[in-house]
Amino acid sequence: MLRGLATVNFYADDVTEAARWYADLLGVEPYYSVPGPDGKPAYVEFRLGDYQHELGFIDRRFAPPGAGNPAGGALANWHVDDIEAAFARLLELGATEYEPVTKRSASFVTASVVDPFGNVLGIMYNPHYLEILDKTGPA
Repeated sequence: MLRGLATVNFYADDVTEAARWYADLLGVEPYYSVPGPDGKPAYVEFRLGDYQHELGFIDRRFAPPGAGNPAGGALANWHVDDIEAAFARLLELGATEYEPVTKRSASFVTASVVDPFGNVLGIMYNPHYLEILDKTGPA
């Protein structure tokens, strides 16, 4: 039934600023943008990583009623090759620690931050991800 990650969406009060911050973090610009009624971006989307997964930012004005503003809820972890360096870079760019670098087993390590827009961004060193990539190759 669930075939794979298609798009992770975050909300931001200022989508333009979120796009700038994430472009700096990721080293790529958004490939897609939709203007809102005021002409400012209401939605932007990045494609990133080996499989070109999508990371989108929605103007918080368009969040469904009752959507929580505090950090929390579902946590999507993005694979990184060097979790310590990735975590340090996120903090350097102004994210705040949500959960420190934590060894989960002999092979799996996670950490998470709250980005400047109030979203929890999870990172993970995941050997399973690398095994699949080795078998299938990048997109």
